Amino acid sequence: MMRYNKVYHRLSLPSLSLLPPSRSPNLNLNARFPSSSLRTPAHLKTHSRNASKPAIGASRFPHLVPVNSVFAEDGTAGNGSANTSVTFTEEDDENVAIGVKFRLPPPEIRDIFYATSRPKLSFSPLRDKILFLKRRSLRRLAELARPKEKLAGIRIDGKCNTRSRMSFYTGIGIHQLMPDGSLGPEKKVRGFPDGAKINFVTWSNDGLHLAFSVRVEEEESNSSKLRVWVADVETGTARPLFQSPDVYLNAVFDNYVWVDNSTLLVCTIPLSRGDPPKKPLVPSGPKIQSNEQKNVIQLRTFQDLLKDEYDEDLFDYYATSQLVLASLDGTVKEIGTPAVYTSMVPSPDEKYLLISSIHRPYSFIVPCGRFPKKVDVWTTDGKFVRELCDLPLAEDIPIAFNSVRKGMRSINWRADKPSTIYWAETQDGGDAKVEVSPRDIIYTQPAEPQEGEQPEILHKLDLRYGGISWCDDSLALVYESWYKTRRTRTWVISPGSKDVSPRILFDRSSEDVYSDPGSPMRRRTPAGTFVIAKLRKENDEGAFLLLNGNGATPEGNIPFLDLFDINTGSKERIWESDKEKYYERVVTLMSDQKEGDICINDLKVLTSKESKTENTQYYIQSWPDRKLCQITDFPHPYPQLASLQKEMIRYQRKDGVQLTATLYLPPGYDPSKEGPLPCLVWSYPREFKSKDAAGQVRRSPNKFAGIGPTSALLWLARRFAILSGPTIPIIGEGDEEANDRYVEQLVSSAEAAVEEVIQRGVAHPNKIAVGGHSYGAFMTANLLAHAAHLFCCGIARSGAYNRTLTPFGFQNEDRTLWEATNTYVEMSPLMSANKIKKPILLIHGEEDNNPGTLAMQSNSFFHALKHHGALCRLVILPFEGHGYAARESIMRVFWETDRWLQKHCVSNTSEVTADIDTSKDGASNEITKSEKKAVGASGGGAAELADDFESERLHS
Repeated sequence: MMRYNKVYHRLSLPSLSLLPPSRSPNLNLNARFPSSSLRTPAHLKTHSRNASKPAIGASRFPHLVPVNSVFAEDGTAGNGSANTSVTFTEEDDENVAIGVKFRLPPPEIRDIFYATSRPKLSFSPLRDKILFLKRRSLRRLAELARPKEKLAGIRIDGKCNTRSRMSFYTGIGIHQLMPDGSLGPEKKVRGFPDGAKINFVTWSNDGLHLAFSVRVEEEESNSSKLRVWVADVETGTARPLFQSPDVYLNAVFDNYVWVDNSTLLVCTIPLSRGDPPKKPLVPSGPKIQSNEQKNVIQLRTFQDLLKDEYDEDLFDYYATSQLVLASLDGTVKEIGTPAVYTSMVPSPDEKYLLISSIHRPYSFIVPCGRFPKKVDVWTTDGKFVRELCDLPLAEDIPIAFNSVRKGMRSINWRADKPSTIYWAETQDGGDAKVEVSPRDIIYTQPAEPQEGEQPEILHKLDLRYGGISWCDDSLALVYESWYKTRRTRTWVISPGSKDVSPRILFDRSSEDVYSDPGSPMRRRTPAGTFVIAKLRKENDEGAFLLLNGNGATPEGNIPFLDLFDINTGSKERIWESDKEKYYERVVTLMSDQKEGDICINDLKVLTSKESKTENTQYYIQSWPDRKLCQITDFPHPYPQLASLQKEMIRYQRKDGVQLTATLYLPPGYDPSKEGPLPCLVWSYPREFKSKDAAGQVRRSPNKFAGIGPTSALLWLARRFAILSGPTIPIIGEGDEEANDRYVEQLVSSAEAAVEEVIQRGVAHPNKIAVGGHSYGAFMTANLLAHAAHLFCCGIARSGAYNRTLTPFGFQNEDRTLWEATNTYVEMSPLMSANKIKKPILLIHGEEDNNPGTLAMQSNSFFHALKHHGALCRLVILPFEGHGYAARESIMRVFWETDRWLQKHCVSNTSEVTADIDTSKDGASNEITKSEKKAVGASGGGAAELADDFESERLHS
């Protein structure tokens, strides 16, 4: 055993920010990378409790690596410094593994981790310029360690007066888009302080100016608060919007918006605000909650709620804003009184404002999104016009999917009108279980109606309202859907013609991706809104739309662009992705500078193109000659994996359901020479209403193998085969609930996947590991409990393991614990902890803010496993949430995962029969005997077996 070297360390590290929506949304051309890859930190010095003790010099131990050799500013390896205070070690001893705080993963993984982040791109309103928003790779742990206030379901960084953990940009580059499609030289936006952190970048509607926030981290200073800056796009010169240095941005909710081309409406910290309220040493009385009216209130497991009167005061302190109109000429005017403003939306004609705010009484059982909400109409110079609604506290929204708040909701301006408001109102009291027709009604009304003028009914819906795409008085598309049946419908209406009856354009299952006709492309208006683009052909008076679709087929996704006749329903395919080698898609419309219909010969779109081994690049394609101009040339982010092997594979579950997965093999892998490889299966269950939908292909074999900072594909560099995203469908047909046979379907899907990779000869039968994040971790624990014959070990990150701790629904389950007790119990791996005999690694963020996956879930599961003598390990990452963001944390996750796989998968020598069917049958017989009672309770017909969609659903 290697000697244990205890390392004392001091952290010198940074803070985070969210990109807000704007009237002219920035185009995210890097969306396939997880959000954690977009976040980068600020500087904040913190000290460990051992900071006063002497540090051990790395030079005395050859396996110790200085932290700044890992944390260079550009995300690449640095060269060391005298200021190094955090020490990493590469020793692989069990005792060291427990004692040392931060560890370096193997070089093969580290090299990929250091891949630099691509810039984020944003096009100007006139489509003649492109912003390159530059960023660093990942934030540092000290940013996550910054003090935060957990109030009303959100986390607030009090020093910045923003949401906690904001990401940021480090610079802005402007490129002219030349007539031939090429990019001109970069013009850097300059004038703000060195090292500034940039957020909330938005264009003015005329494309002549940029607005953005700037903060500079300095200890014992107010400069970490955000200031609003503006830049001249032609010169790149930036300056503060406010001349006074005491005006700061309040970005807890909304931040600022362009009212016109020279004026911004800004949420500022009130100048009269003093120090934060102090928490009383002695409370004024007990904490009381009451239901003396016997109301039926069911709530999901919300976190970070208000706890007492002090929390209410603190929430008001940080969330209250003063609205200020600020012009580029220096004119400043306060409008309204300080309040908790949550959104401010100018009308397209720049005459009115929709102002939303929340107010007391607050709640201790629901987050701020359900607090009393007031929506008013103001003029753009701050004069009150009228109150649209004042909604009461909404503590009683049922947990059933498609349940909504009572009263007016989805209030907004019509995109195609100067100042017309529309909204929806439920007719079922917001309760999805109530049968009523219509279920929702859409209303519309001018900003300033005539005296006595009542709202006009625009359309009635029997499903739940899902939004409107506006075009003009002759055309709008209205969407409705119903989760339980997966039904979705699109209506064609003529908003300006009452004598034209609405008609259904599309009526289909949202699960049936093969029948998806695509979505209409939208064009930008001079007012900054977006409306459906209409196209016309020469010598053809028909009205055509552009339908942009994923093009799901049994062979994989083949994106397309259809010219669609809205009147006849006929289609003409005018563009389709290369299906042999590349994956291409239409990103946005580029020929929308002018008002009116677009001639097909003037059509111009932005497309992306990638292959299995070629990084995504962007092109502008023009009609009629279909000329293609490449505008980016991003290098391969990890050339060491440039020749990896990728294949989309199809196989069948024993009940006949077709399944798909993506199989990745290491570069240069030759099965005849290397033989079967250790294999990592990484997946996430999904819920379906039909076997046919579950069997449909929802991926492309030609997509670039993007590797995020916690991706399982990193282990290709360690010569693993990776089975990524194998379909784990949980199907509930008809009146059956999918979760009633969760375990049975989960095991059946896993058996089919494992059998497939073994039969292909790429996976060693006794060296197959399983892993997942969130609901994927839940899946992993259940598989190790109920399908131990398939896997040698498991890795479960940020999972939930005891469903009785989320008694009012979880994931896509909307029955309560008391309505489906057996399902809750049988799906919970905690209840089967005694059956888990294979090694399992549990990783969890200490401050997980996801409603269903509190860190205590992993802690209690670990103790249950330990109680039964299971080989297990629990790693709690300090300051981390549901996803992991800090470089130190992510490298520790790499190290833990690699160590676990090397020890319990690569080195596994247990006897496992190569014939998966034999092993499977033996295990099934054993399960059937020992768990027959549980099977009966769950309604399963085969062996014990019972447990859907993106990461354990975040409710906000």
